[in-house]
Amino acid sequence: MTAERRTVDVGGRPVRLTHLDRVLYPATGTTKAEVMDYLVRVEPAILRQLRDRPVTRIRWPGGVDGEKFFEKNVPRGAPSWLRHQRLPASPGTDDEGTTLDLPFIDDLAGLMWAANSGALELHTPQWTVGPRGGLRGADRLVVDLDPGPGAGLDECARVAHLVAERLATEGLGRTVPVTSGSKGLQLYAPLPRPRPATEVRQLAHDLAHALAGEHPDLVVAVQRKDLRGGKVLLDWSQNHPAKTTITPWSLRGRDRPTVAAPRDWDEIGPGLRQLTADEAADRLARDGDPFDL
Repeated sequence: MTAERRTVDVGGRPVRLTHLDRVLYPATGTTKAEVMDYLVRVEPAILRQLRDRPVTRIRWPGGVDGEKFFEKNVPRGAPSWLRHQRLPASPGTDDEGTTLDLPFIDDLAGLMWAANSGALELHTPQWTVGPRGGLRGADRLVVDLDPGPGAGLDECARVAHLVAERLATEGLGRTVPVTSGSKGLQLYAPLPRPRPATEVRQLAHDLAHALAGEHPDLVVAVQRKDLRGGKVLLDWSQNHPAKTTITPWSLRGRDRPTVAAPRDWDEIGPGLRQLTADEAADRLARDGDPFDL
């Protein structure tokens, strides 16, 4: 797969591939072809997370050492088979009062299209779109655990258990931890029924502030930099209808090809670390998908 340009059949869909030998992660020499190979290995798992959620892409066409682009709408030149839909922009955003033409990735062809454009990071909201195009409420709650200066994944692991215990008292018993592929981790909890995103955001807000009050030496619920030293920020705001979170199993645009990797709870403790693409794909093949929401 080193030709400069070709069109291949992927599940009956034509996909244009270019510059497959381009190095996207210079620190490891990882090429675009190897990024695509990773997506093939995790295809069923990542497609479950992308299903019926519009996908915001962060693109590094020339590799992670180069310029990046944030892309929410369907770009010009997208394949005709790519599913997309016009949806109203969320209130309180720069796009309020307009509609956005948002893409959905339904299959391996869609993953290859995104990867070919250098879209290493795939971000999705907590709400979905129904089979007839209608907006549904949020079907899950997410809390992002972001360590401040002097804190790391060990502190995030301690806080993750506190969050999971609190969510259980709210009737949300199953919580899945996902190491973010960056600095921290996310916790996802399914909702018994879809709820308005603003309602879910308030629930996450109240949870974060309650834990910050109970554990002020470890947890902070506001984004003031002067309060974050040695603590873990519980970012509840990603439940806002306009916000997105890195999709579980997505690559990250960091120095190395790390992954937002779903984990088992028995791993969430001292010594926790981020996983690379090869590690995540190997574990998925060996142990199955722990993201069982």
